[in-house]
Amino acid sequence: MPERDPDLSPFEHGPTRRTVLRAAGLVALTGGGVGVLAACSSDAGVAAPAATGAAPSSAAPASSAPASPSPSASASSSAPAAPSGPSVAAADVPVGSGVILEDAKYVVTQPTKGEFKAFSSICTHQGCPVSEIQGDAILCNCHGSKFSIKDGSVLNPPASEPLAQASATVEGDTVVVQA
Repeated sequence: MPERDPDLSPFEHGPTRRTVLRAAGLVALTGGGVGVLAACSSDAGVAAPAATGAAPSSAAPASSAPASPSPSASASSSAPAAPSGPSVAAADVPVGSGVILEDAKYVVTQPTKGEFKAFSSICTHQGCPVSEIQGDAILCNCHGSKFSIKDGSVLNPPASEPLAQASATVEGDTVVVQA
């Protein structure tokens, strides 16, 4: 390793390998990635982009989006849109019961024929996922809480708060949930 000039401060030597790796690890932990290259740059006049606090997005940059809707986009507006949230076929939701959408963390119920409700599938007692629906009750097997399929209200403690309600709309033959 080359000797360091004792007249220079530690900051005038440039970043050490340890400093660069530590910064890269912190950037990776926070979900960023742009600042890593800036730490290795020898051009002191170039600043790294400011952190926004937003999580990384898989969406394309705004500059690549067309400024106005394309003819195909406006033509497709008359066609039915794909469901915009978690969904389930209406035929799969039994009347007087419901289904748990485990991947989406929602419960969709049908208390009476044609009436659909949606609730969070996270128990309000200690955050366990609800595990099953028996008749008109949504059950959490962690501690025995039960909730109503009609309104998410508590039927059996220890939970003291109802399940969070979401919007359930029928689009064609599909029930779509929106928070």
